[in-house]
Amino acid sequence: MQGLQHHVREHVRLAQQFAEWVKQDAEFELAAPVPLNLVCFRHKGGDQINQDLMDRLNRSGDLYLTHTRLNDRLTLRFCVGQTNTQARHVERAWRRIQEEAARVGLERSLQSPK
Repeated sequence: MQGLQHHVREHVRLAQQFAEWVKQDAEFELAAPVPLNLVCFRHKGGDQINQDLMDRLNRSGDLYLTHTRLNDRLTLRFCVGQTNTQARHVERAWRRIQEEAARVGLERSLQSPK
């Protein structure tokens, strides 16, 4: 019982840390409260950038995001739940999300008509 409680508490703590990083980033926003280990968030650039971001990250094999629609907006979901997940894994995931978002944003700006 204590081992299970430890994992649940740690997963919630790691999700809370991830949520804080989302809140501190001007490009992203939380889409729902984060009471447990699931973080619903999105890039402020709109549905298409969120779709592109999720597709690219999922194809990379570095992490896997799921999605839903909240308030009729595509919302990304990051869940901390694997037994061996550590802070370094969540930190790496957040870095990859930020890196890929920057790439998607750059590509979109290069493709837009001047």
